[in-house]
Amino acid sequence: MSRKDPAKLKKVSVNLPFGMGGAEWEADSTERRAAWALYVELATRVAVEPLGPEEGFDREALNSLYSLFETTRQVLRDSGPDVGAAPKSVGGVAIAVLNRGLRPFLSKWHVALRRWEREQGRVETQEVELWPERAQFRKELTDLQQHLVKYTDALATIAGVRRADEYPVAN
Repeated sequence: MSRKDPAKLKKVSVNLPFGMGGAEWEADSTERRAAWALYVELATRVAVEPLGPEEGFDREALNSLYSLFETTRQVLRDSGPDVGAAPKSVGGVAIAVLNRGLRPFLSKWHVALRRWEREQGRVETQEVELWPERAQFRKELTDLQQHLVKYTDALATIAGVRRADEYPVAN
């Protein structure tokens, strides 16, 4: 029994977030490597890890999500044009996720939290985290995370790996 050569093209079929539907295409090794790099970034951030009502800081969550822009840009630059910008490519999906999903969320909530921080005259303190819009922010963050989990799942499929939460936990 032989294993498939990972350098060969691999047809992938993925469900995409933010109303992008599904896509199917031949993912080459360059796309799989880019998908892996993006997967690692997302799977290890607040992007896909739920925050309990009293866990974490909203400003830190926003900063972590914002940093995905530079990380994604860097992965795409490093991967070169082979990752593509077409809708059925890792690059095209990544750019759409940034522009359709993250950008609107961050544009809304960075401004709202910054306004509250200015009104309070302080930034990144426990008291600031009690801002009046926190419940709505956390609800919308949870909604965003559901989309980003779908994106992370798609990246895992393209990269040919399983998501970390699919591995059995040792007792």
